[in-house]
Amino acid sequence: MSTRLNSLLPSSISYRYLFLNIRINSLSSFILFFEGSEEQGDLYRSITGAGNDSHLTSILYGGGPALTNSAGVPWTAAYIDTIGEVTADLRSNIAAEARAKILYERLINLTDDVGVKDALGFLMTREVAHQLSFEKALYSIHNNFPPGKLPPIEKYAHTYYNMSQGDDIRGSWNSDENFDYVADPQPAVDGGDGSASVTLPSKQLSDLDTLATRTASQPDTNPITGAEPGSKTPLTNQ
Repeated sequence: MSTRLNSLLPSSISYRYLFLNIRINSLSSFILFFEGSEEQGDLYRSITGAGNDSHLTSILYGGGPALTNSAGVPWTAAYIDTIGEVTADLRSNIAAEARAKILYERLINLTDDVGVKDALGFLMTREVAHQLSFEKALYSIHNNFPPGKLPPIEKYAHTYYNMSQGDDIRGSWNSDENFDYVADPQPAVDGGDGSASVTLPSKQLSDLDTLATRTASQPDTNPITGAEPGSKTPLTNQ
């Protein structure tokens, strides 16, 4: 740092602090450091210390809550996770609470700090309470399964296809009491051979034939491509 630049700095401002803040603040803040008074510097440090950005939030949000995530990304509708069907949304919430509970367990296992363990234990327990609440709300809806309005196709709704190899463990999830158990299913449940097939009207079939003729490859030709003129013999070690 030059002698002239050094003489402009208040003695209580460290170089390290200065340039760390220059990295993240505007040019006007930079000028404040070099041209402002000691009192202004103290004020600036008081509102930017320890990564505090209250000077920004007060200007942008008027002291209200900043609708951003922890990385400063503004709130968007992407934060809303709903499909518009209450029973499906409740099941999604139940699953989210279950996953969160497991994450808190793993976080607890990563620390030896008693206070942190207590805090994480409280948060983990609240996930359990939330999951129970959502479960109660779901099962208080009499017709909660299947979700939505349209009924399933009956001939497939209670059929279990055993697609496993070897011995298949039987339980309530595939029992004869709850399902029509198919031990050795055919390749396709609709009776076909499992291949993809599409039935087209005659007009569309004619158009498809025309497209196939127009774009057909000629397997007996060896055309020169645009890549070949620019290629060269690979270099070899001498």
